[in-house]
Amino acid sequence: MSFSRYAFSVKPQEALLILITLFWGGTFLAVQYAVSLSGPFFFVGLRFATAALAVALLSLNVLRGITWLEVKAGVVIGVAIALGYSLQTWGLQFIPSSKSAFITAMYVPLVPLLQWLCLGRLPGLMSCMGIALGFTGLLLLAGPEDHLLALGKGEIITLASALAIAAEIILISAWAGKVNVRRVTVVQLLTASLVAFFAMIPTGEFVPPLSGGLLWVALGLGIFSAIIQVVMNWAQRSVSPTRATVIYTGEPVWAGVFGRLAGERLPLLALLGGALIVLGVLVSELKLKKHNASLPTPDAEEKP
Repeated sequence: MSFSRYAFSVKPQEALLILITLFWGGTFLAVQYAVSLSGPFFFVGLRFATAALAVALLSLNVLRGITWLEVKAGVVIGVAIALGYSLQTWGLQFIPSSKSAFITAMYVPLVPLLQWLCLGRLPGLMSCMGIALGFTGLLLLAGPEDHLLALGKGEIITLASALAIAAEIILISAWAGKVNVRRVTVVQLLTASLVAFFAMIPTGEFVPPLSGGLLWVALGLGIFSAIIQVVMNWAQRSVSPTRATVIYTGEPVWAGVFGRLAGERLPLLALLGGALIVLGVLVSELKLKKHNASLPTPDAEEKP
């Protein structure tokens, strides 16, 4: 047996995940604007309350059949979502959006590790190569002027958010196919909203003045968050956590693009990092196929 050919294919589910990373990358600037008008936990709570309401209104006909498994799955995943987004939003008060995008993307190497520890699933060879390329690209995309990643308060908070996001992806995959997508999404979003609002109490955060700018950003990101969670819950039924994670590494690339449009200028090293991330996504989509070197027999067939 020998490896002699590569096949490249993208599932519709994977194409949708790639698309949401484009929009996802643009949210960093929007969130950074929002935290200039509100505390991080109130904004995240308002954002996900809007998202939960949007999905609930579109799911009234199926909510009556909700099961205990869907409630449990939604609550657990919702807590991970709240931690991931709240910590990331909190961290954006102390560091630039480009550095936040890089540190958040640390969940790339964390997902396969958690997948192995929690689910016992080892990633494939091509996925590992894609993750290695993606992670190397992320190190370059960080664009630090002194080539060092100094972990201050904002960096540590954002790094904790990356761990929560990695857990979210693993949990979604663990329950994918066992729950109704719309019902579990409503529970996830509602839980994330409540956890964020309750987090205001121990942190001493107050309700800010409800300006038009804050409400519009919360509404827009809330609707987008609803779309993201529905797509993730649906797509990860057939897309492995490792493959989904490498696709998500496109997020900081798009964040860099939107940052440039907003006036940021990425150095050459960061552009190289972005290229490596895209290459990592493509490599992860390659599938090695085996061929029998001898003449085929009636029972012989090509195996992936």
